[in-house]
Amino acid sequence: MTQTILLTGGAGYIGSHTYVALIKSGYNVVIYDNFSNARADVPARLELITGAPVTVWRGDLLDGHSLNAVFAAHKIDAVIHFAAKKAVGESVRLPIDYFQTNITGLLALLEAMNTAGVHNLVYSSSATVYAETETLPIDEDAPLGFASPYAFTKLAGEQIMAQVAASNPAWAFGILRYFNPAGAHESGLIGEDPNGIPNNLLPYIAKVATGDLPALNIFGNDYPTPDGTGMRDYIHVEDLAQGHVLSLAALLAGKGGHLLNLGTGIGFSVMDMLQTYSRACGRDLPYVIAPRRDGDLAAYWADPARAQAVLGFTATRGLEDICTSSWNWVKRRGNMGTS
Repeated sequence: MTQTILLTGGAGYIGSHTYVALIKSGYNVVIYDNFSNARADVPARLELITGAPVTVWRGDLLDGHSLNAVFAAHKIDAVIHFAAKKAVGESVRLPIDYFQTNITGLLALLEAMNTAGVHNLVYSSSATVYAETETLPIDEDAPLGFASPYAFTKLAGEQIMAQVAASNPAWAFGILRYFNPAGAHESGLIGEDPNGIPNNLLPYIAKVATGDLPALNIFGNDYPTPDGTGMRDYIHVEDLAQGHVLSLAALLAGKGGHLLNLGTGIGFSVMDMLQTYSRACGRDLPYVIAPRRDGDLAAYWADPARAQAVLGFTATRGLEDICTSSWNWVKRRGNMGTS
């Protein structure tokens, strides 16, 4: 019998790509999203990609009646939980909003799941839960910490789930710590579309490529890295989506919970990304060297060995794939900045 997966935040950037991967893997999927940070036309685009109708519930995690109605209407076998606020800078300005959505929202979801007898959950976490370190690569046993309210909510969510799992063996959680998701679906129909000026490197470069922003600000070119710019682990969003499918399958197969990094294990610099994107769009992109920002690390990247051992997960796409797919997404008329 085909299993049905509830995808909270399923119309968002990572959620929409995971929807496609789940459908391709033979699951039924129900999207639950309030569309506060997702394009209204995403379901229609998902229909074009998958060739099948998309089931969408427009609702908020904090609306208990709506959330319970989804579980009553569908026989849900497991949940993948993306619905959360995710901008580090915004979280510093609006910590209460982040606590309410990311922590209270998680608790509301767990309560609704428990009431419905659904106890398998894949959780969207983040590498921001790691403390600052110069020890590379970063594995799952590295020291934990938080440098923003956003990171705090992700770490708190992990700890909540650890205690819930300890209370009842029926629960199983797949906690996935992302490094830097980037890129877009090969169709060019879904991709990253942040509101306002992007916080992340790739969508910022994309807006430079489209002429919406004048130049990329590179914050520091005197780090102890090969070209002096900061290095990060960028994972293609389609690889990341496949990691969720593998995590889900392990939970549904009764293999128990897991906590894993999802990354490539390779660090690329800001200049690497800029030069690769320049090749993708066919022109040199302007940049300005600016002073370092407080709190920025010279480099960090994942140790992905445990995800490979536990799930058989390996990222297969590289920086060229990330930049080419992003440019394919943004150059399509109407993709950026509209709903």
